[in-house]
Parts: sequence; structure tokens; C-alpha cells
Amino acid sequence: MSTSNKDPLMDAVADDHQEMYEYYDQYVKNAGKPDAQQRWANQLFWEIARHAVGEEIVVYPLMEKHLGSKGLELANQDRENHQFVKEHLYRLEGMNAGTPDYDQLLKTVMDHLHQHNDSEEQKDLPLLFEKLGAEGAASAAASFKRTKGFAPTRPHPSAPNKPPFETLVGLMTAPIDKLRDAFAQFPTTEEKEAASQN
Repeated sequence: MSTSNKDPLMDAVADDHQEMYEYYDQYVKNAGKPDAQQRWANQLFWEIARHAVGEEIVVYPLMEKHLGSKGLELANQDRENHQFVKEHLYRLEGMNAGTPDYDQLLKTVMDHLHQHNDSEEQKDLPLLFEKLGAEGAASAAASFKRTKGFAPTRPHPSAPNKPPFETLVGLMTAPIDKLRDAFAQFPTTEEKEAASQN
């Protein structure tokens, strides 16, 4: 689901944002079914974790490089937003999906993410596109997508959030996360397809 035809980086980032919202909507729609809610929450956390690392390794350093002090300011604010989300997702991992406390904390995370994502789409990425152009944005989008392939799939609030240390820690934690994912339940392909048609 691409949002624009001219900025591939915006498309890649905004598509991820939309997936997060869809997974959260499925979590809410499955109220009263804790197992289904846990599967959708796992899928949501998986997407958020991979997306955040992709931005922190690819997008934010580009903002710092090409937007000067404004880019540094925006990237630091975005990292603070990610830290808030990671800390709260980490807390959620120790709670039971479908309980009132879990639901409220997850709603807090999603409300925060909406504001953060909107800021990226409306302010950060358009400024970056002005500097990168279509070719640079296409290259950045490819790097962003590739980075998500080796990124951790769980929140790690105590991990570094800037390269090169984030890259190193990510390479070390991703296999452990993927092992944990093997024992976690996620929505089936059929459930995801049905949800995307709603």
C-alpha cells in the first residue's frame, strides 16, 4: 500500500506505519479472545521492533547527515519516541494480553506511535526527500527494507539506538529473538489476509 509515487523511502516507512495500525486494529477487534489478541500483539511488536531498528540504522543517520542541526534535533526526538515505545513494549511482554492493564498500556503506546509516525510522515521524511531526491530516497528505501531483515524482532530498551553499536547489538540479539519467535504464536497467513480485506 504505497502512499506516494515519488518518494520510495516515504512509501516504505508509511507502509510499515499502516501495518502497525492494522495489527493493533486486529488486536482490538479480537477483544474477549486472549489467544488471538496475543498473536496480534506479537505481530505488532515484531513489526514495531524491526521498523524502529531500520529507522535508527538507516533513516536517522541520513537525517543527521543531510539536514544538519535540524536533522540531528529531529533524529534525537525520534529516538526518544522510540525509547518510550520500546520501554512500554518491554513492560507489555511480561503482562497478559486482553487484560484491562495490558489494553490501556498498549493503547498508550499506539497513541504515542500515531503522533510519532505522523511527525515522520509530515515533517521528517519530506525534509529528507528534498535533500536526497528520488534516487537517494530509492537507495535509502532499499537499505531500510534490507536492514529490517536482520533486525531484532523484540523490544530491547537498554540496547544502543545509534550505529555502529546498534548494528552490532542487533546482529547479536536478532538470532535470540528469532529463536523466541519460533515458540511464540503469530496470526496465520489466512488471518492476516482476512484482516487486510476488512
